[in-house]
Amino acid sequence: MEPHHGAPGQTTASPYHLATNTTTFNPGDHIKVVLSGTSYFEGFLLEARDAANQSSVSTIGTFTLTNPNRTQLLTCNKQQGSAVSQTSDARQTEVTVIWKAPPDAPSEVHFFVTVVAHYSVFWVKLPGPIIYRHGVTPHPTPPTTTPPPIQTTTPSILPGPFNSDGCGESKSCLLDPPGCDPQDSHCFFLSMTTDRPDKMSVTFELSGPAEGYVAFALSWDTWMGNDDVYMCVKDGDRVSVSAAFVSGRTHPDDQTQSGISSVLWRLADGVIQCRFSRPVKLADQEPGRYDLDQEYFLFLASGHAQYGKVRKHSQQPLVSSHRKCVTGPPQVLTGSRGPTIMKMHGALMLIAWMLTGSVGTFIASFYKCDWPNQTLLGQKVWFQVHRGLMMLTVTLTVVAFCLPFLYRKGWSKHAGVHPYLGCCVVALSLLQPVLAVFRPHPDSHRRFIFNWAHWGLGSVTETVAVAAMFLGTRQSSLLLPQPWATHILIAYVTWLASFRLLLLIHERFYLKKSLGSDDQQAILPDQSEPSRRSCYIQKYSDDTAIVASIRNKQEEEYLTLPTAASAPIQIHQTRQLQRASPKYQACPQPEEHPLYQGWEASTAKAQISSWSAQLSVRLGAASRQLKFLDHVMRTLLRPDVVPSSASSEHPAKDHTEEANETEAVQVLGAGGAVLEKWLESALGTR
Repeated sequence: MEPHHGAPGQTTASPYHLATNTTTFNPGDHIKVVLSGTSYFEGFLLEARDAANQSSVSTIGTFTLTNPNRTQLLTCNKQQGSAVSQTSDARQTEVTVIWKAPPDAPSEVHFFVTVVAHYSVFWVKLPGPIIYRHGVTPHPTPPTTTPPPIQTTTPSILPGPFNSDGCGESKSCLLDPPGCDPQDSHCFFLSMTTDRPDKMSVTFELSGPAEGYVAFALSWDTWMGNDDVYMCVKDGDRVSVSAAFVSGRTHPDDQTQSGISSVLWRLADGVIQCRFSRPVKLADQEPGRYDLDQEYFLFLASGHAQYGKVRKHSQQPLVSSHRKCVTGPPQVLTGSRGPTIMKMHGALMLIAWMLTGSVGTFIASFYKCDWPNQTLLGQKVWFQVHRGLMMLTVTLTVVAFCLPFLYRKGWSKHAGVHPYLGCCVVALSLLQPVLAVFRPHPDSHRRFIFNWAHWGLGSVTETVAVAAMFLGTRQSSLLLPQPWATHILIAYVTWLASFRLLLLIHERFYLKKSLGSDDQQAILPDQSEPSRRSCYIQKYSDDTAIVASIRNKQEEEYLTLPTAASAPIQIHQTRQLQRASPKYQACPQPEEHPLYQGWEASTAKAQISSWSAQLSVRLGAASRQLKFLDHVMRTLLRPDVVPSSASSEHPAKDHTEEANETEAVQVLGAGGAVLEKWLESALGTR
């Protein structure tokens, strides 16, 4: 009937009472049993036993519940319903049950109850009333045997707060932060003083915030586990001092007050302080209790407590920087709450994903075209820089990933989601170089599959790494100042994302402007050195959306060719792009594209029609010019036209002859001009 709550049962008078509605019974009778108290209780265990046999643990009879919501039946000694207990830790002041006497009931039945006020405060096997069978003469109740109380000293209140005077002179001290005042609620303080010249005992002073408990431990190493622990625990408005042994990363086991004496405590102004003494060597050496004349690492921790039960410490324990002999010369000790190996873990992860990884992705995303004709160790400069930085990122990640396992000696159960995200980051980081080994050739038609997979996997890895960093800044082993550490990380990630977005917008705008420009004379200014625009086209040739836009652009150009004069220019420019970038072959070939073939046929027809029209016009002009010549010749050969002679030899001409001569001269002049233009036109056409 004793609960295993890590604390001894109370030896003081109990505020609880057990009663029955009768003092006699017959087999088969139903007896009311009532448990009540002047204060609340959270749990109980009620049984009926043979009063004549005090050493017997067998239960008598069975119980019936009156409130199944608050109580429940238990099976003890393979007898169902032979005990009653609570269903939850809800506080109550009274419980009523019905006990049924069995046919073979003994002549005397004694009721016992264990009552738990709260976790560490309970009374074990409180005796209740004794009832007798009818016809049995009651006799004086034999004296109840109770276990001898544990020899402890009664704690008393300190007359006043202690301070750090004498640290390094008459006592050894460990303070956090260094030089703090033990009366401050944010100061953690431990001092050790040898009481007598013979160094047979040591007085410890322990101080910290009164949030629950403050404790220190003696350890052979800097790892928690197998430590001798001493605790000052707040229990309501009192403080209890006890010793315990910690076998691993668990709650203290087997709390005891053995060997602890001269206990004083104080609980005021948000500070819990206690002072006690302990012999250097215990008379009855218990397992896990260390002698004080050896060198140990000192641990100092604090946390919350509920009803005297300690919880996990709220922050990483303060660990002394070196071993200290408790009975050695006085000195001021220093310590750290952040293990160096965990600080290295955080630093390496931040370097990997805030520096090398980010720069490596930026190089691959936005700087491929900055060194078009320069190589490094047989590869392009951007590729060598990107590969080197990402391999360094993977190496740093793997090394940093192993450090917490070396520190914890296994998996951390109290780090939340952070270690799971870390495992995902390491797995994805190792998958990236494996994927890169099997990438197809740059000219392969399956290359775009690798490009998308490589980009997608890298983006997911970087996102998970950022999430892990945010959770890692709140780990107690790093002791980063909050919320400033989180705010700085948010600012850095925001700047990084904004910078990447601006570069992406600039690059897309530049590519769109280059592809949509009407003036394409600068597509290949120099065949020996590809332009930045050609580099961008080559860079995005594996992007299906970009390829589709280029094809649509070419189709629009083929559909909107206005004349035969513009076609050779556009065809020439398209072939220039193909020669500049082999990957631009994804666009349709000018000779093979169906739109071009249709345009070629229609252009040939238009050219023939144009030549036919010009020939018809020129034949018509030649016909008219021949008519003019015929008219001229006929005019010259008219019989009424006679060549003129000297005025002295021929008579004067009449007006008709003069008009005919003038007309002939004009016709000849016009015919000559027409003939001259025709000849010039004919020669020019040839």
